[in-house]
Amino acid sequence: MPADPIAPPPRLLMGPGPITADPRVLRAMSGPLVGQFDPAMTAYMDDVMTLYRQVFATTNEQTMLVDGTSRAGIEAALVSLLEPGDRVLVPIFGRFGHLLAEIAERCAADVHTVEVPWGTVFEPEVVEAAVRDVQPKVVAVVHGDTSTTMCQPLADIAEICRRNDAILYCDVTASLGGNEFLCDAWGVDVATAGLQKCLGGPSGSAPITISERAVEVINGRKHIEAGIRSEGDSAHGTRIASNYFDLAMIMDYWGKQRLNHHTEATSMLYGAHECARLLVQEGLPEAVERHRLHGEAMLAGVRGLGLHVYGDLRHKLNNVVAVLIPDGLDGDVVREALLDDFGIEIGTSFGPLHGKVWRIGTMGYNARKDAVLTTLAALEQVLRAEGAAVTAGGGVGAARERYAA
Repeated sequence: MPADPIAPPPRLLMGPGPITADPRVLRAMSGPLVGQFDPAMTAYMDDVMTLYRQVFATTNEQTMLVDGTSRAGIEAALVSLLEPGDRVLVPIFGRFGHLLAEIAERCAADVHTVEVPWGTVFEPEVVEAAVRDVQPKVVAVVHGDTSTTMCQPLADIAEICRRNDAILYCDVTASLGGNEFLCDAWGVDVATAGLQKCLGGPSGSAPITISERAVEVINGRKHIEAGIRSEGDSAHGTRIASNYFDLAMIMDYWGKQRLNHHTEATSMLYGAHECARLLVQEGLPEAVERHRLHGEAMLAGVRGLGLHVYGDLRHKLNNVVAVLIPDGLDGDVVREALLDDFGIEIGTSFGPLHGKVWRIGTMGYNARKDAVLTTLAALEQVLRAEGAAVTAGGGVGAARERYAA
């Protein structure tokens, strides 16, 4: 018996990501395919580079896409920067800091970590002391960690890295487009992201930007594949361990040489192009303000229901809030009821926070008033059905007050 056609149910994705993709992005992705070296395609690639320079707030020539989910961008950055035995420092304040440390370990780097309790971020002096002690080649840090909803200030850490001759890599998957990120002004060397959060697209493409200093390190390990190598091409340093995530070759593929590396994910490039185009059209400061406004309305709303929130709110991401699950409630039952009865998805968390918080996102296409109010109204009904003592109308009312203010 043949399989039924794919017919996804209607959903409002209000979790920590992925989110409901902007319909304009999905329309762009339905465009017809062209060859990877078609002049139209290479022009789109050039457009993508220009657009993402604006999104990252950088002039870095090497700004492009890594084909794969946001984790593909992380792996490409770390495997291309780190040689076996290189020292790397990972400040960990949530689940995704642990991910950076694991990927660095898989690169056979000498990995050092420093941690603060979940729900907090690092003070600069803690990172500086660790950098002086470890003397790392690379400092790898998450900007916004959706597992805790915290956003780590980066300007001071970047300055510490410059003074200590360390390369700063930042995972900005959860933050880019909805929280201020100033790559050049802060001095970040490499940053990678994904489309599925504040950029308003589907998972599957990883924007990346690389400073000249980091490009020099990566090209110091450049080895061109034998099948496309020209006479006179020489190898440099220790070969990057991954072929697919070899940024030295990927930069040549996106550069003027157009040196073949892989077949570009055409439809994903169309989507990434539209995500960035819409964001640039809106304006980055305006997009950050939009995320801040709707994030504050959601925060006010869950408090208006009588719920408590998790973490140091001075450092909360604009685009996601962690809500403490009230005693006596099964958090998964509430999530299932929201999905089954209202078609709304929210998330739980990982590790020590699993089953203790709900994570509710207001990001990308869903950073808008109707999505916030609908989610709060549905959450109230589910909580009341489960016997929770909530303030009738308190969620929508508090959010409306925030919007009116």
